[in-house]
Amino acid sequence: MSAVASGGLRVDVLGTRISAVRPAQAVDEIGRWVETPGERSYVCVTGVHGVMESVRDPWLRGVHNRSGLTVPDGMPMVWAARRAGAPDTARVYGPDLMLAVLRRAAEHGWSSYFYGGAEGVPELLGQRMAERFPGLKVAGAWSPPFRALTAEEDAEAVRRINDSGADLVWVGLSTPKQERWMAEHRDRLDASALLGVGAAFDFHTGRMPQAPEWMRERGLEWAYRLAKEPRRLWRRYLRNNPAYLARTALRPPRLVGEEGR
Repeated sequence: MSAVASGGLRVDVLGTRISAVRPAQAVDEIGRWVETPGERSYVCVTGVHGVMESVRDPWLRGVHNRSGLTVPDGMPMVWAARRAGAPDTARVYGPDLMLAVLRRAAEHGWSSYFYGGAEGVPELLGQRMAERFPGLKVAGAWSPPFRALTAEEDAEAVRRINDSGADLVWVGLSTPKQERWMAEHRDRLDASALLGVGAAFDFHTGRMPQAPEWMRERGLEWAYRLAKEPRRLWRRYLRNNPAYLARTALRPPRLVGEEGR
C-alpha cells in the first residue's frame, strides 16, 4: 500500500504543500492508483480555507501533506504556484475533477461510492452521475448523520463501503471534516482513491448554484458564495482572506519536491 502517490512537484503555501498539477494530470494520477494493484491514496481539494485551517491545526496540515494529491481548487493556490515557479499549474476545481474522473470511471468500469451530504443527496448524486455517464457503476451511497458516529456505526460504514467493492469513494463532508475522515479511514478502506470534494455533492444535484465561470476564473467565487450564504460564510471569509494575504506577503510560496514532504 502507498500512503502517498508519486506526488512530484508541490508548492509550500504557508506550510501546506499544494500539488503543482493541471486537471488532466490529476485525473491520470488517480487513474494510476486504480489501475495499480495495492495502491491506495486520497485527494484533498484545497483553497484558502483549507490552507488557513491547516495553519491553525498542524495535524490537519499533515493530512494535506501526506495526501496522494492536494490539488489547487482555488485561483489563489494557482497564483501561489505560479509565483513560486510552477507556471503550468492550473486550477483543479473539485466539481470539475469529479466529472472528469467519473467520465473515465464509466469508460474503464471503475465503481464509485458516494459518502456524505444531506439525507438523500448522495443517492441522488449517484443517480444523476449514472444518467450523465452511461455505464457508470454506482457501488453505493450513504448520508451519515450530522454528529460523530459511534464506534459501531463507523465500523458498519467501513464494512458497507468495503463490501460494495468501490474503487473510488467520493466524500462530501466539507473542509476540514472530510480531510480528517479520509486520513482516519484511509487504512481501513479497500478503495484505491478517496476524494474529498465537498460542495460538489450539492452543485451536481442542483441544491446549490455554482458561481459563473468568469468569477471562478478571476478568483471571485468566494464573493458569489458569500452573497448566497452570508450568514454561514461571512466569518470564514472575514477571518481567512485578509490573514492569507498578510501571511503570504511575509512568507511567499516556494517550490518543494517529493523529498520535501
